[in-house]
Amino acid sequence: MKEHQYVVQVTWTGNKGYGTAGYTAYSRDFNVEAAGKVALQGSADPAFRGDPQRWNPEDMLVASLSACHKLWYLHLCAVNGVNVLAYVDLPLGRMVEGDDHGKGRFTHVLLRPQVTISADSDREVALRLHEDAHHECFIANSVNFPVECAAEVTVG
Repeated sequence: MKEHQYVVQVTWTGNKGYGTAGYTAYSRDFNVEAAGKVALQGSADPAFRGDPQRWNPEDMLVASLSACHKLWYLHLCAVNGVNVLAYVDLPLGRMVEGDDHGKGRFTHVLLRPQVTISADSDREVALRLHEDAHHECFIANSVNFPVECAAEVTVG
């Protein structure tokens, strides 16, 4: 068994001079940093008083699922003779809030990759490799809700 560790720094930048003296007294803004990487500017979802121009944790979770699937898919295509020319995903995450003080949770994420492969690649293999990528994805294997994939593969 191999172990990998990931260290990031999440710094709240939303103190407007009053700290958290009241619900509306502070901004939900934060920065996510890791050594040698460009910082991400984050906030809460706008539904929770966040800045709509910044990444929120929910966006980042859905993006992480999509990116992990894509990276596994491209690897599997490369080692199985499928030449991917383009890959775009438009994933959709669904989160619900309960009546118990707003406690929420993700209930489902649907990945919707649109893949273009070369004319000499096998379309059926390209479609099947999405299922294999799903089973390998570290992030999908770590969440407690269904992650589905509705891929489209076209020959370019």
